[in-house]
This record gives sequence, C-alpha cells and structure tokens, in this order.
Amino acid sequence: MNLKTIFDKTIKQNIRLVAASKYVDSEQIRILFQQGVVEFGENQVQALSLKKTQLCDLNELKWHFIGNLQSNKINLLIKQKPILWQSCNGIEIAKAVNKRLDYKLDTLLEINIANEESKHGIDSTKAIETYLQIKEECLNLNLMGIMCIGSMDKTKTKESFEQSFKIYEKLRVYGAKICSMGMSDDFELAIQCGSNMVRLGSILFK
Repeated sequence: MNLKTIFDKTIKQNIRLVAASKYVDSEQIRILFQQGVVEFGENQVQALSLKKTQLCDLNELKWHFIGNLQSNKINLLIKQKPILWQSCNGIEIAKAVNKRLDYKLDTLLEINIANEESKHGIDSTKAIETYLQIKEECLNLNLMGIMCIGSMDKTKTKESFEQSFKIYEKLRVYGAKICSMGMSDDFELAIQCGSNMVRLGSILFK
C-alpha cells in the first residue's frame, strides 16, 4: 500500500496518522516528514530524545510517546514535552508523572482490551473507573481519550476494537476526544470500528 492510499484512508477521513518510528533512524523520519507525515511516535524515551535532537530543524514535526514508561525515565520524558503521551497504563504511573510535571500533558489511557499478558494497559473492566480517578487526582494530565492494541487473535480483533470504542463512547461525556487504535496490519478495521487515530509503522517504512 503506497503513501497516497494510506493518506486517502486516514487523513482524508480526518483520521490522525501517527508514524510509529521505533525501528527507523532519523533520516527515514525526515524523508517521511517531507512526504507529508508530521506526527511520529516513539516507544523508548531515550530514542525520542535522540531523534528529537537530531531533527530539531523540523519545527512542524510532532512527537508522541507510545511505549511503556519506566519510572526512571519519567523526568526525561517530561523534558521532551511530547504532544501526546498515549500509553498511560495505570493510576500509579499517572500519579508519578503528574507529580513531576510543570505543564499540562495531553494523555491517553492505555487499555489492555484483549487481556493479553504480552501487552501493557489497564484491564478493560477498570478502564472507566481508572480514567475518572486520573482525571480527578492528576490535574497536570489532560486526559484526551484512550489507546489500545487489537487482539493478537485475528478472529477477535474486531471485537476488541468494538469493545474499546464502547468505552471511548462512554468517556466522551468526560471530554474524551481521541480513540487511538489500529496499526499496520489492522488499521482499516480499526477505522471501521470508530478509531480516529492510527499508529502505523512497517506499512510506512518499507
């Protein structure tokens, strides 16, 4: 699938496209940026810091953090000032980040919608409760919605997206605006299920 087709399926439908750039270097990010992609997501704080420095001349480039945040990397993440922390996966890490922030950080609650041990995220049955607790107790985190990864079991991927979207719908009354779900292998299905932000890696960087 070429970039024009991906743009047609995302940006033209008002779906925010985030390029997951974990496995590529700064020059590959620069090339994709020059083709019209402006939002990039990194899984590791050190990589985000390095690539942000190397690409500091690209003023319109916007960074997301989409990986599991270790407590010893909180200060470095805060220093990077990403436009969105997509992977807040519990009240403890939320409180730890909130305590050290001196600005408002747009944040998504990561939900382990498929309840798979290999994935991070809050249990789906606790998602709404946790979202509201973070919203009440962590005033430096500006909760914007949810993020999830679809089930690894392809027969259950659609169901997992549908369940995530239902949670998102319930949270809209509390200000949720972003439903981030869908990666290279399943982003079209995620969009059909209501996603308004996708995180694409391998399909963009070939």
